[in-house]
Amino acid sequence: MAKSKETTDQSELKELFVDELKDIYWAEKHLTKALTKMAKSATSDQLREAFDTHLAETEKQITRLEQVFEGVGEKASAKKCEAMEGLIKEAEELIDDTEDGSLTRDVALISAAQKVEHYEIASYGTLKTLAGVLGYTEAAKLLETTLAEEKKTDSLLTDIAETSVNEGAKNE
Repeated sequence: MAKSKETTDQSELKELFVDELKDIYWAEKHLTKALTKMAKSATSDQLREAFDTHLAETEKQITRLEQVFEGVGEKASAKKCEAMEGLIKEAEELIDDTEDGSLTRDVALISAAQKVEHYEIASYGTLKTLAGVLGYTEAAKLLETTLAEEKKTDSLLTDIAETSVNEGAKNE
């Protein structure tokens, strides 16, 4: 018996949704290690605290993703996220290429972290929308919570850069 066009599209869309969930799940798990290194590499206490806070948030986001998997009837599993792997590698290179204890390093760390945040904002925005289209109301709410956290972190990083780090680095 052939599937109707609507059923086929729905199952293909769910497959894409789950694939994207696996991607961001891998990304978040690997980001925890990178955030620890970034916090240790930060010069300013304010930036270090922002990374530590976001690390705690990221751990909650991983748990939230596991709830999303469960809510859509899937086992939580990760699929290597090439984008996040590249962003983390870039962050590590920026740490290696900047002077320890400098605000210039903090500028580089903020740049790297905001690239990560923007990737996550795009991912969670898409996932939230797809969850809604697929009728996963609870998953959409969970994803919206994470999306709001990512936007807040991005805004905080901008504030840190604009209120202290960038000007301080200019004078090094």
